[in-house]
Amino acid sequence: MYALFDDAGRFHAGRVLSDTESSLQVELESGKRVKVKAANVMLRFDKPAPAELMARAQALAGEIDLDLAWEFAPDSEFGFAELARDYFEPAAGPEKQAAALFRLFEAPHYFRRVGKGQFRKAPEETVKAALAGIERKKKVAEQIEAWAAEIAGGRCPEPVREQLYRILFKPDKNAPEYRAVVEAARRTHRAPLDLLKHAGAIDSPYQFHWRRFLFEVFPRGTAFPPRLEAPRIKDDLPLAAGVQAFSVDDSATTEIDDALSVRGLGSGTVTFGIHIAAPGLAITPESALDKLARERLSTVYMPGWKITMLPAEVVEAYTLTEGRECPAVSLYATVDEATLEVRGTETKLERVPIVANLRHDRLDALITEEALAEVTEGQRAAEAAGFPFAAELAFAHRLARSLKAKREVVRGKPETFNRPDYSFRLERAAGTAPEGAAAEVPEPSGHEPNGHERVTITPRRRGAPLDLVVAEAMILANSTWGAWLAEHGVPGIYRSQASLAPGIKVRMGVKPLPHAGMGVPQYAWATSPLRRCVDLVNQWQIIAVARQGRTAALVAPFKPRDAALFAIISAFDAAHAAYNDFQNGIERFWTLRWLEQNGVTELDAALIKPGVARAETLPLVFALPGTDHLARGTRVRARIAGMDLLTLDLHATLAAAIDVPAAAAAEAPMDAAEDEEDAALAAGPLHLAIDEAAADEPAPAETAAAVGGSAA
Repeated sequence: MYALFDDAGRFHAGRVLSDTESSLQVELESGKRVKVKAANVMLRFDKPAPAELMARAQALAGEIDLDLAWEFAPDSEFGFAELARDYFEPAAGPEKQAAALFRLFEAPHYFRRVGKGQFRKAPEETVKAALAGIERKKKVAEQIEAWAAEIAGGRCPEPVREQLYRILFKPDKNAPEYRAVVEAARRTHRAPLDLLKHAGAIDSPYQFHWRRFLFEVFPRGTAFPPRLEAPRIKDDLPLAAGVQAFSVDDSATTEIDDALSVRGLGSGTVTFGIHIAAPGLAITPESALDKLARERLSTVYMPGWKITMLPAEVVEAYTLTEGRECPAVSLYATVDEATLEVRGTETKLERVPIVANLRHDRLDALITEEALAEVTEGQRAAEAAGFPFAAELAFAHRLARSLKAKREVVRGKPETFNRPDYSFRLERAAGTAPEGAAAEVPEPSGHEPNGHERVTITPRRRGAPLDLVVAEAMILANSTWGAWLAEHGVPGIYRSQASLAPGIKVRMGVKPLPHAGMGVPQYAWATSPLRRCVDLVNQWQIIAVARQGRTAALVAPFKPRDAALFAIISAFDAAHAAYNDFQNGIERFWTLRWLEQNGVTELDAALIKPGVARAETLPLVFALPGTDHLARGTRVRARIAGMDLLTLDLHATLAAAIDVPAAAAAEAPMDAAEDEEDAALAAGPLHLAIDEAAADEPAPAETAAAVGGSAA
């Protein structure tokens, strides 16, 4: 006696060794003996042998026409043996009964299982819908196969090209385009990015990085909504008496947020003015422009281009352009001219005459510490200094150095600027044209970069006099206004850092906590309202205090524990990180392009840790194998072996160790936080979602049936 039984949806047959009312002992063809519940036995038979029955039944099952079987089947519940007798013949034996069982079991779209060996045929509408679905899946599987073959053969189908960034960075793993790339990668044993590049899906490394950023951060594009006009400031603002203000920015800057003024030189008491553009006097909370600012949160900067937080015409209305009397929120610090002690501060809402927009790139070489010292010490008259506002800048530099020294006392150690900043300038290469120039404010190049420009990279020393003057002025304003808001019970958005210990990062919150890195008791971003949403929010709060004084907490746009403030902080943190990642990546792209354009084959660098080096004259950190035995700080010469503008990898080998530091120097603490961030970029910052999963993905056929300004 033999038995055919069901074991969790799989059928087996074997010789019955013992048979009781509740269970059977069955010996399989392999010799294995299993205990089978009686309820799971589908069929008992004497012949043929189990293996022969299974083979014949499976062959017969494939010949059963499901449409015809569905027609033959009764409308009520039925068993597989009943269908076998109706479909084949009244005397259908074990082989035909088993064939009917197998066929019924594998066709749930025609027949529903209602018990062991019992079925009911599905309604006609259900069958038609299921068949249509199967046909669709079949066509999808065929399409996946065709696309995979094309990609593997070096051609990229247009639908895959259109979904390129989704496939690589935010894949829908059920999408046929994604499945086709995974299948092609599996067949060719190539990484998806390399495979797609070979297939012609990526024709420009620069456009790849740019469009990837837009896909992830600006999926609806970077154009501003139509008809967004700059509202008029309704306040009757007084004109700042005796003020001759000047700004200090790069030539490319159009969002001029801040300007400075100095009055009373030689009188013993100097009034140092910090004047901040005041869009908060016109733009109101919950207005269309506020919603836009909260959506973008910040201006995005990159070499040769930027995506501004606010439209150009709005920026133009409030930017501190020379020759205009510009609305501003001004902080006046009364300073002892001899001791440089800040005796008091006052905030005013007013119109400020902007007499000049000074530019770093034109004046940094002239306005040096030595030149300012000569003016301060009377060795050279201000008029003969060779640069504008010489006397004012000389005093401002003295004050900045004093403010910095006092902060360093609180910090517990001096601020060091061991590494330079770098400026990137793009010049359109001969014979190239802009690609898809956007509507945002253009840089001096006049067009959106396309990756073919000639790039120039020049170092800019951190802590240069003009940098120091502006930085210390903004720190003074942000710290003072942060304390002012807290004093009046008006909430703001603050940046704080608990300590300078490694791993303690700067955080944003609504409490005026100390900022250890700055060495100030509190720090609220409020000096860049044209390019940061956080600053605009804080400006509204400052304006409320300036207007209402002690009752400001009742009328300020944001109240204590306001959920909107926490939402802005959360959104800003995420956007700021995404923008910084893109800026770092695209600057790395242009640095690699500079190496390529200039035919550089060797670089002098210093090890920031074993295996990772930083170039001495470029903003470039890269992996350098063969340096594990060298101490940190060792100067080396690296030989460039190659680079990849898509993954932003630089491949280099050690050519020579130039200078090994003394033991004390090698053990000296370095800027751990910056070094850690830089080291993360050493192997290129490109991370692909598909690369992480593609190697483990099954082939499409296996699943076919189951069918993203300056800051202190």
